[in-house]
Amino acid sequence: MRLERLSTNQFKIFLTFDDLVERGLTKEDLWLDLPRVHQLFHDMMYEASDELGFELEGMLLVQVHLMQAQGMMVIVTQNEYELDSEDDEEFVEMKVTLDESRELIFAFMDFENIIQVSSHLQQLGLTGGSVYHMNDLYYMQISEEDVHGQNREHIIAILSEFSSPSIVTSYKLKEYGKVIFDSDAILKVGEYFL
Repeated sequence: MRLERLSTNQFKIFLTFDDLVERGLTKEDLWLDLPRVHQLFHDMMYEASDELGFELEGMLLVQVHLMQAQGMMVIVTQNEYELDSEDDEEFVEMKVTLDESRELIFAFMDFENIIQVSSHLQQLGLTGGSVYHMNDLYYMQISEEDVHGQNREHIIAILSEFSSPSIVTSYKLKEYGKVIFDSDAILKVGEYFL
């Protein structure tokens, strides 16, 4: 489990599916209203509170984004509001929304990392993909056709060494991002930079 503070009232948790298995859950369990899922969220909130020094109280808005084969990204926003005068005990209430993405999109801090990952992916025989730039980050999208017949987990492991899984959708990238390579990005990066 990786934790990152985003602001004074928001933090991010990233769990791989291996992290979930270690906690006795599967991806399918998350869609069901099970006591174990409630316990998972409870444990994650308090682990994050301890590690990040985040005081949990009031309303927590929890957005869960399931990313195909990578894991889940949880963004927690704390909304503090006045409690009723008759209720003077502290409490934590969570409102959870769950979303699942089937896209393989990774965010890179700089273009050099895209060059490095493209070199490794070309060695596996991959040539496709798209690259975008948006909000000071580079994004690489790998389509289903690009990974067909390949070991998906191996590709994701290589991408994860140089980048982070992203919850940005391809629709947002196409609408607001700058297209660097719209197709065959791995091949083109290799031709131009390797």
